[in-house]
Amino acid sequence: MGILSRASYIIRSKLNAVLNRAEDPSQTLDYSYEQLRDQLQDVKQGIADLTTQKKRLEIQKRRLEQNVEKHNDQAREAVRQDREDLARKALEKKKQKMNQIEQLETQISSLQQQQDRLVQQKDTLQSRIEEFRTKKETMKARYEAAEASTKVSEAMTGAGEEFEDVGRAIERAEERTEDMEARAQAMDELQESGAFEDVLSDKDDIDRELEALSNDSEVDAELETLKSEMGKGSSESEKAATESETAADAADVDPADVEDVDVDAEIEQSEVDAELEELKEEETN
Repeated sequence: MGILSRASYIIRSKLNAVLNRAEDPSQTLDYSYEQLRDQLQDVKQGIADLTTQKKRLEIQKRRLEQNVEKHNDQAREAVRQDREDLARKALEKKKQKMNQIEQLETQISSLQQQQDRLVQQKDTLQSRIEEFRTKKETMKARYEAAEASTKVSEAMTGAGEEFEDVGRAIERAEERTEDMEARAQAMDELQESGAFEDVLSDKDDIDRELEALSNDSEVDAELETLKSEMGKGSSESEKAATESETAADAADVDPADVEDVDVDAEIEQSEVDAELEELKEEETN
């Protein structure tokens, strides 16, 4: 088998498979029934044409028979008139007409046989068509019942193509719903952690640290207020103890170390004061 033959065979096989899947038995049966009825109509038309042709030949035959009688009378009259020559011509024409009649009779007989055969075929075909119509309606009813049963079974089991599409749609909807739920939970978590405030606010890290320190100092101040309200004696004793501990620590410190610390503190304080003055000038300008 050549390449083209194999390709043609494959194409035909695939096309046949597609047609089998797309074929509707009910439509196929109806189409076949219509085709048979068309054939029956063609047979009836053939019989009508054949009968018409036979009738024409029969008419022509009757005319020839009338001519035969006419030539026969002519021959008799010629004999009575002692015109043998005319009588001979009349008989010759009569003979020609008789030969034509025989030929027409042969043709008419042949047409009659064809007509009888076609009528018999027509009757047989018509009987088969009626039988096929009964079987067609029975097959259509069985197919429709089987189709309905199959659809019900597919609906009950969810095995049909439509239910497969519905199942896939539900799966996609569930996936998207889960994604949206996860996204919503992530947004809530970020909002609770303050990530959105960091993104939306124009404050930097230093501003937030200063704000935190301010809050802490306010809390400490409020705590001291509460302590003072709860009992001044305890606060004063704690203050005296703290001062005694500070004096003791100061007694143990070397004077040289104290001087070094004071110098470094003064240097750092002067640098801070200078930077602070620059900031004040910038704000004033």
